[in-house]
This record gives sequence, C-alpha cells and structure tokens, in this order.
Amino acid sequence: MTDRQGISRRGALRASLAGAAAGAAGVAAPGTAAADGGAGAAVPAGRARHVEAVGYSDLEHRPAFKMAVREKRGRWYLYTGHFWDSGWSVVDVTDPARPEVVAYVPGPENTWTLQVDLHGDTTVTALEQVFPNFGGDPAAPFEEGVLIWDIADPVRPRRLGHYRTGGTGTHRNLYPGGRYVHLAAGAPGFSGNIYVILDISDRSRPREAGRWWVPGQRDDEPAPAGPGRGEAGEVAGAGGFCCSAGHDVSLHGPPYPVGNLVYLPYGGAGLVVLDIADPARPRQVGRLSFSPPFHSRFGVHGVLPVPGRKIAFANSEDVSYGTGPAHHASIVDISDPRQPFLLSLLPVPTPPRGAGYPDFSTRGGWSGPHNINHHQHHPDVQRHDGLLHVAHFNAGLRIYDVSHPRLPREAGHFMPPEPTRRYGPMPEGALALQTEDVVVDRRGYIYITDKNQGLWILRYTGPRP
Repeated sequence: MTDRQGISRRGALRASLAGAAAGAAGVAAPGTAAADGGAGAAVPAGRARHVEAVGYSDLEHRPAFKMAVREKRGRWYLYTGHFWDSGWSVVDVTDPARPEVVAYVPGPENTWTLQVDLHGDTTVTALEQVFPNFGGDPAAPFEEGVLIWDIADPVRPRRLGHYRTGGTGTHRNLYPGGRYVHLAAGAPGFSGNIYVILDISDRSRPREAGRWWVPGQRDDEPAPAGPGRGEAGEVAGAGGFCCSAGHDVSLHGPPYPVGNLVYLPYGGAGLVVLDIADPARPRQVGRLSFSPPFHSRFGVHGVLPVPGRKIAFANSEDVSYGTGPAHHASIVDISDPRQPFLLSLLPVPTPPRGAGYPDFSTRGGWSGPHNINHHQHHPDVQRHDGLLHVAHFNAGLRIYDVSHPRLPREAGHFMPPEPTRRYGPMPEGALALQTEDVVVDRRGYIYITDKNQGLWILRYTGPRP
C-alpha cells in the first residue's frame, strides 16, 4: 500500500517449486526457488499427506503473517502483513508455481502491521504497538489504529483514511464490505482489547459507530464477583470471564458478523454472541465458556460461524510453549445463538514417524491451532465445503474433514521444512516450524506463512467429503 505520492514496484522475486509428494504420508519433493533475483536454490523437503507443494517465495526475506487474496481482471493478488518488517507486500499469485512480489510499502516505525483484510476495492490494515517479546520498544513512539486503502489498482493501493483508537491500536479486524469494519481495539481506559464498530461510509473520515466490552474490562468498573451466567447468556460473574488475569479477557478478533449478530472470540471470556441490529448499542445474547478447562489467555482466539450448517469453528492459541493447560480446536452448535454448545474437538496432530519427539507440545516453539481459513466473507476465498484448514504452529498445516461435526478427522497435512535462518526474536529458544496463517482461494490453492520462512502455496489432493 502507499500514500498519495505513489508506490515503488518490485518484480525481482520469482519463486517456483517443482512437484511435491501428494497422497500418502511422506516427504514432499525438493524444488527450486529464486532468491533475491539470483540463481535457483534447492528448497528443503517438507512432509505431506494428501497435500502437494505448488510454489514457494521467500518474500524478499520478509516473513509474512496475515494474508488476504483477491482476483482482479483475471490476475490473482495476495496481500500480506509482515512479522519483522513494518509494511505490506502485494504478491502476484496468478501462476501459483511462480509467485512474484510486485509491491512492498514500508509502514511506520516500531509498529505492527500484521493484519490485513479486504473486500472489493477496499483494504483495511491494522496498526498496533509491538509487544516487547516480539522486539517492540515500549518507550518508542508508534502508530496505531487502522488504515483504509483503495485497491482499484491492485499493485498501487491508495491510502484514503486513518482511524486511531487512542490506545495500543487494533489487532485482528474484519471488513465484510459495505459500511462497517469490525475491530478488536486497544482503547484507553480498558484492560485488553474491546469490540468497536467502525463506520467507513466516508473512507476519508472513519468514525466509531459503537462499542462493547466485557463487564470489568473498563478501568472504573469493579470485576464481577463470581462465576455464573444469567438470562440470555449475560455475564453474572468473573469466573467465566475474568479468570485469573485481567488481560486474559481481551477480544483477539476478528469479530465475525452474520446478519444482525456478531460472534466474538474473547480470550478468557469465551465465545460471545452480540446483537448488533443497532450498531450504537450492541447487546449480548449468548456466550460459551472454554476456560476452564482449556487455557485462559487466548482461550478463544478465533471463531468462524457457518450459518448454513448452524455450526461455528472455534480455537484457542497456546503461547505457553507446551507448559500450560490444553489448547483446543472445536466445533460449536449455534442453531440457537442464545445457547451455543460444544459438539466436538478436532483431533490433536501426531508427530510423523521417526520425528524424534513424542508430541508437538514438547518439540519446541508454540504448539496448537492458530488461524483458519477465515475470510469466508470474500467471494475469492474458497467456501466452506466440509474441509477445515488450520495453521497449527509447529505441526504445520492441518486439514480436517468436518462433514460430520460430531466426528471430525484429519484428512491431510503439510509440514514445511524447519527454518534455517532467524529473522526475529520469536519463537524463544531454538528455531522451530511456526505455521501462522492459512488462506484458500476459490481455485483451491492454499497459502501458508511462517514466522521465519516465506510463503508456501499448496494444493489438497485427498478425497473430498
């Protein structure tokens, strides 16, 4: 993305990967990738079952995090935020075997630019203070909030507006098109992120339309006294919400609107359902607690409702390096949004034969589920078809057959090779595979990112539900 003065283009990087193993569990075949415009270099082998590697790019040595994909005039573009570089890349993935970085725009210093979402010709990117353990300087100035961009020209995005929270910025946001953006916002006077509805009908002057928070998040509010739940899922106490640490109760995002409802992944507060028929006055209608028994911090990290099937997918994010309570990836019944209930848990991945470690929790790095193919609101993203794609940190990509919501099973996986170069301070300790995000376009190509590697483009080859 760029300001009004224009954008620099970069066409130096092309990458390709020859055929990779697919079908039975095994090792994906090595290929080649062009780095820095130089000669092809061998790509180390990964492990796969029912997944083949189609392409790879080192993204000019800027590991990516969140992604959004779109087609424009017959070409396909992937928009990425980055982990260790403040800024955004635009990658032409029309030929998935030869992804090309066609634009990179630096962002503000000491600022996270991790998150990106889009719909039509509008992109929304998050700005947030960088956590110290990710290399941020708490004493340094930073930029925060969200930027609104016009991407009618896919490789020359034009900045239209900037909304500031006045606090730490925003984390994971969702823009389903139209008037409103749904934010997970760090606002002054609150502990943890809260839900903010942003009106962007005037792109140059975005304004807050409404907000909601868990009782006890605001600094001048007493924390609820004890566990419980009242009528229509209203909170009656701290046990389900505030758990043991105030910052456990924080909206990770993205908030996911469906009609007049929005589903919120609210960390230690669980899965929260609001009525937003009046955006100025969001009203809680339902909630499902996950903590305990599962870990509290990021206890519900993400939620994806699938209203046509009356289910939602929910998952936690475990940052304990395998030392805390269990993580989860779950299927929830939302046939009555006032009373959601748990249907099943997705199976935990098992290490490949001969891996040398007994489980993923103890292999190093973060373990457990992180992100799923969330952007179901976008027409260029593959619709839910009974398969669920999960970025599973040190277990790589996991694909689940969820056609039977009470009996999900793993249908395929892809574990990229271990990283060989450290780009940033995370994960702590030894370098380890850390698959971060996954997006699947409507052509069926799967994109995954890593903290210390580039972009993998994959394809599922197994049986369909």
